[in-house]
Amino acid sequence: MWPCDSPDWSRVVGVFDLETTGVDVTSDRIVTAHVGVLDADGAPARAESWLADPGIAIPEGAAAIHGITTDQARRDGRPAPEVVAEVIAALRGLFDAGIPVVAYNAPFDFSMLKYEALRHGIEPILAPAPVIDPLVLDKRYDRYRRGKRTLSVVAQHYEVVLTGAHEASADAVAAGRVAQMLAERFADGLPATAVELHARQIGWARAQAESLSEYFVSIGRLDAEVDGAWPIR
Repeated sequence: MWPCDSPDWSRVVGVFDLETTGVDVTSDRIVTAHVGVLDADGAPARAESWLADPGIAIPEGAAAIHGITTDQARRDGRPAPEVVAEVIAALRGLFDAGIPVVAYNAPFDFSMLKYEALRHGIEPILAPAPVIDPLVLDKRYDRYRRGKRTLSVVAQHYEVVLTGAHEASADAVAAGRVAQMLAERFADGLPATAVELHARQIGWARAQAESLSEYFVSIGRLDAEVDGAWPIR
């Protein structure tokens, strides 16, 4: 049974994840994507996945992470403009229905999607909302915990099973379940609505970026750039 004190927004959440040719949101391309909905028990209620032909070669390093090679994407992937348009339509449908969308490290996925849309002449989502970012929430509510904050590590910490890490659907579902676990564990301190939580995360993400910048300065990494814009850049 779902805990009665968990925020209402956590009972039905959208989930979104991309796997890509690299980490530069302005120039790299989408390879796979997943958009879905989880119910109160964290079970997938709706799910849609895409494989795109990104139109460029997939570097070996990226293929080693998500498992999709250039040959496979060219053979089995759909044209990138079609995939981008359908992913955007799926996300708009969730936002229009008032369903918050969970994305782990949201600025990466939403920014990548924005630049892909602009590349292909598709109207982008410029202000996605409401968005729930488990990375921001975990840093906010368990600030001093040591160790990495990758999805696989954080999922393990909150006892969420992640099988097939770096596969878009697996990562999306795991992120959604982590968000629901955070909602349960920190229910007393979390905003009651997704809209309010979205607004709070903007400030939290900015503060976290400033703290990271200060850390980089303290260790002599003066050239490190940290962008605190959230949930899109």
